[in-house]
Amino acid sequence: VAAVGDVHGRFFRVEEWIDALEQSRGERVAAVLCVGDVETFATPDDHRRKATKRNMPAEFAAYARGERAMRREFVFVGGNNEDFEDLERFPNGGELVSGVRYLGRAGVKTFHGLRVAYLSGIYAPTRFDRPRLPASNAENSKQAGYFRQADVDIVRAVSAAEVLLLHEWPRGIAGRDSAVAQAGARGIRQRHWPQVGNPYAAAVVSALRPRWVLCGHLHVPYATTLWWTDSPPTGVACLDQAAKPDAAVLWM
Repeated sequence: VAAVGDVHGRFFRVEEWIDALEQSRGERVAAVLCVGDVETFATPDDHRRKATKRNMPAEFAAYARGERAMRREFVFVGGNNEDFEDLERFPNGGELVSGVRYLGRAGVKTFHGLRVAYLSGIYAPTRFDRPRLPASNAENSKQAGYFRQADVDIVRAVSAAEVLLLHEWPRGIAGRDSAVAQAGARGIRQRHWPQVGNPYAAAVVSALRPRWVLCGHLHVPYATTLWWTDSPPTGVACLDQAAKPDAAVLWM
């Protein structure tokens, strides 16, 4: 299994990276787990109209039109930059095109014998306790990228999981004294580090204590280990966006 950071429409290069990984390892990658901000817009026009922050390639359109086929299973959680109108069809997950599967808002699923828990979206205090509205306009589409209390409750109730797939970092994994904070973390101000991530993702991690936690969102590569007194340790990998492979791809 491989994991990849925020794709932001760059599907072609991600596939090339996984091809190279397979060749170097001499082993087939059964599935790729993605931490969100995938941007599965079915047409280039949709992508230019809806992607508000970046002018990324609309490469998913080639898969949606059948011009390309995904060579291995690609599984993702939702981030805060997605085609939310389309993903609303699959609140509990579903296959968008052959080989590309959205997990859903919150829950647990098993792939190739690997039990994967997941929580889509990021935390927004003003939306956390409010109902999710249909993504029928720009404002509602934005709020569709925020998780709610009910989503957190679902994933916290998961009995066991080997991998927890998040978009936003859990709070507390990288404090002010961490190496990534000292390095400046690509423009994220050092004084913000005690509040990086959200407490609800951290609560989910503490409840599940999986073997791995994978997340993205900040476009900052970072890794650490969480130690428990009564459980095996949890490895945390925060992946960079898919701009270069050394910090955006993880072989598991």
